[in-house]
Amino acid sequence: MAVRKLRPTTPGQRHKVVNTFDGISTATPEKSLLAPMKRSGGRNNSGRMTMRYIGGGHKKRYRIVDFKREKFGMEATVATIEYDPNRTARIALVVYADGEKRYIIAPNGLNVGDKIVSGKDAGPEVGNTLFLSDIPLGTIVHNIELRPGQGAVMARSAGAYAQLVAREGKYAILRLPSGETRMVLITCLATIGVVSNSERGLERSGKAGRSRWLGRRPRTRGVAMNPVDHPMGGGEGKSSGGHPRSRNGIPAKGYKTRAKKKATNKYIVERRKK
Repeated sequence: MAVRKLRPTTPGQRHKVVNTFDGISTATPEKSLLAPMKRSGGRNNSGRMTMRYIGGGHKKRYRIVDFKREKFGMEATVATIEYDPNRTARIALVVYADGEKRYIIAPNGLNVGDKIVSGKDAGPEVGNTLFLSDIPLGTIVHNIELRPGQGAVMARSAGAYAQLVAREGKYAILRLPSGETRMVLITCLATIGVVSNSERGLERSGKAGRSRWLGRRPRTRGVAMNPVDHPMGGGEGKSSGGHPRSRNGIPAKGYKTRAKKKATNKYIVERRKK
């Protein structure tokens, strides 16, 4: 998958860099794996706005993605590679030997017609899902579980991956996309390979309207507000600002918000890089 820069025939296309969508094999999703998506507009159950700058956007339907991959030992064939409006990665429609269809996160190198399988007997090949106890050390993985049977929660976005660096007793040690090194139970599942659409970071929207299509409304800077509205507001002219912080006063730029007594701290071998 690659990106292309457009000829600047309009101001909105001058800096626009878009995906070529060349790896996608169909534009029509599998109807049985679609679910409705209700919009909140940033409002809670009583209709009050609790999250600002959310609203509008193109209508979408949710694609039900299989993050558990619990059909062990049954081979599946990749039928299509598709675009998913709800995530940065591409998704693949796979058809199992018993006829069941499921969506999975498509890794780089997975093509239509390829065979994938999950479980203890699977080989360490792209798209296969194995237990961390069975994956060779040094392997690049994605879609990693934190608790056995929970379903994948880590390394799921475009271009993301983690590396299995060691095993100690009942734990595997993984280097995560953030740079953090963490212990995960070897009975958790992970999928071999790197998540697809790696070039997504090179894309440029080109105009504000594309943000509106994604459901993002214009965001007011804190320094443009009054002191009653934001800690960084107020002042004569452009002299306002001060220490960068959020609307409720939490400092930005390096302030640690993770609880010091969090129960899962013992599983972190090395914190993410600053």
